[in-house]
Amino acid sequence: QVRLVMKAHSFIRENVPRVLSSVKDKSSTVPIPRISQYLYFLFAPTLIYRDNYPRNPTIRWGYVATKFAQVLGSLFYAYYIFVRLCIPQFRNSSQETFNLRGLVLCIFNSILPGVLILFLAFFAFLHCWLNAFAEMLRFADRMFYK
Repeated sequence: QVRLVMKAHSFIRENVPRVLSSVKDKSSTVPIPRISQYLYFLFAPTLIYRDNYPRNPTIRWGYVATKFAQVLGSLFYAYYIFVRLCIPQFRNSSQETFNLRGLVLCIFNSILPGVLILFLAFFAFLHCWLNAFAEMLRFADRMFYK
């Protein structure tokens, strides 16, 4: 939802001044963007609205499949980390009576696996998922990390 709000803000911020200036100049044509431009912007991995983006001539389907396989591999690896390192800690603590020492130990033993899962989630979404959609949309400007 935050991403959609940011995209809506960018869309409004870029288009309202153009519409207001054309109304002020009393021109016969109002530069309203097409729905297809807005839909492309919603799926493109960018938060800055433009009427046209640089486009690649073709889609590399092997690259798309590789990125989706990396997303799937990241999900399986995160599941493996969660099942092998996090769940046993809390399963053992659920059979004992509650004490603060046990809870703190469980939390500290789960910090490293939690950080690994967080890194995997960032890699899967920000790198793999967005690059796959950028390739399918032929979006050529992929400077995510700059």
